[in-house]
Amino acid sequence: MNPSLDQVCAQLYETVSNKAEAVIQNVATVVVAPERVIRLGVASLLAGGHLLLNDLPGVGKTLLAKSIALSIGSTFKRIQFTPDLLPTDITGGSIYDQARREFHFVPGPVFAQVVLADEINRASSRTQSALLEAMGERQVSVDGETYPLGQPFWVVATQNQVDPYGTFPLPHAQLDRFLMSLRIGYPSEEEQVDILERSEHGDPVPSRVLGPEDVCELQDHVQQVEVARPLKEYISRILTATREHPDIVLGASPRGGVQLQKATQAWAALEGRSFATPDDVKAVVTPVLDHRLIVTPSSSADRTPADIVSSILESIPVPA
Repeated sequence: MNPSLDQVCAQLYETVSNKAEAVIQNVATVVVAPERVIRLGVASLLAGGHLLLNDLPGVGKTLLAKSIALSIGSTFKRIQFTPDLLPTDITGGSIYDQARREFHFVPGPVFAQVVLADEINRASSRTQSALLEAMGERQVSVDGETYPLGQPFWVVATQNQVDPYGTFPLPHAQLDRFLMSLRIGYPSEEEQVDILERSEHGDPVPSRVLGPEDVCELQDHVQQVEVARPLKEYISRILTATREHPDIVLGASPRGGVQLQKATQAWAALEGRSFATPDDVKAVVTPVLDHRLIVTPSSSADRTPADIVSSILESIPVPA
């Protein structure tokens, strides 16, 4: 007896879940962080979105990005953002070849498959914006020529919550380019001991469990996850509530809604399903909207965007 279409679909997304789980568990052998953080990081990759790690220094932000890159066998470049960094230091530029008597393009580090923009808020706004086209269009334009980026292409940017002096806060338009914003936080006492044990004889290095071509295939499957009309309406009501909330100056944009749906699809695929549920929305809504909402100054000391998102979820009926 031939398997039904539903059975084939279920088997396919079980395979998607297993491959993603292999990456998550492989990263967890190196990075001591809440499993949910690692899982959300992998979800952002599979959703085709970029990740912002906004946290304290030394908690493993760089290690998380590098470990995921090594786990999927991708090319990896780290860009240390500083005030004197130029846009061409990111994108690359044209160099004159004296032998050929012509200019030729030398690609910059943004042409890697996984790019770590370390302390992105320490570079000037002009340099920060050099990432915008790459993140949004997955291409780079230099001297009138357009150069496509490789696949997959994933930007992980970090920001430290301390040492604000000499920084250039990211414009809201650039923050909106990131699919998710995550925080790792300080480890517990037991986790700190685990970190010391793992690093006693050198920094651990994760093995490769997937290839870049596997990630592209998984991303294609994520895009095929079904989001039913009632679930789209549920997402829409959440977005509207952020725009009408009295404690929010700037609510989620339409792009934020699209990103929320993509993250929902990725989370459903991680769970081994070809369809999304309200629980998938709830699992990703806070990291997707947290950096997109601007809270009124009068309430910012008492309520964070995450607090407000939680109250919005409580007030909106869940579709059956």
